[in-house]
Amino acid sequence: MELAKTYKIETERLIIRCYHPKDAVLLKRSIDESIDHLLPWMPWARNEPESLENKIERLRKYRGQFDLGEDYVFGIFNKKEDKLIGSTGLHTRAGENAREIGYWINAHEIGKGYALEAASALTKVGFEIEGLDRIEIQCAPDNIRSQNIPRKLGFLQEAILRNRTVDSSGMKRDVMIWTLFREEYLERAAHFQSVRAFNLIEEEIIG
Repeated sequence: MELAKTYKIETERLIIRCYHPKDAVLLKRSIDESIDHLLPWMPWARNEPESLENKIERLRKYRGQFDLGEDYVFGIFNKKEDKLIGSTGLHTRAGENAREIGYWINAHEIGKGYALEAASALTKVGFEIEGLDRIEIQCAPDNIRSQNIPRKLGFLQEAILRNRTVDSSGMKRDVMIWTLFREEYLERAAHFQSVRAFNLIEEEIIG
């Protein structure tokens, strides 16, 4: 698998970058504030709150996976990088030359358009820098806020897969699949978003 070129993205309001272990305090704080909000949608939230030590180890794993090209998890920060607004990723589980965008947002930051801004930026980077052929977003059919993201970005609802994943209580649930292909991207909103992207050594790739 080809290694990712993009380690950091700047949008109008956000810094979206590869995690460092030093982000553990911000990550723990953001998740701890948001457990009740995350529980209905994120199965991993049932294991929260975790200790700070566990968060440090988790971020070491994320960084290792990022550097090795195994998976690409990004933190969503404010411009000062002193607050973690949420988390996102270009996940490799979507198949050959494809990625799945996932995201969650701190409970106090919901409704401000941050998930849309981050997903749009990753869509642009995915097609224009990483050279992907397809990007996918999955969400629960009853998570209206989440499904509004791919809809606004011009993704096509491709399917609803029945009993394909589990919720936080361990019960099976349906999942919606939204997709966007390279040949469709130039006509979509993400193509026109202004972003700056940087590689591992902070060299600018686009901007």
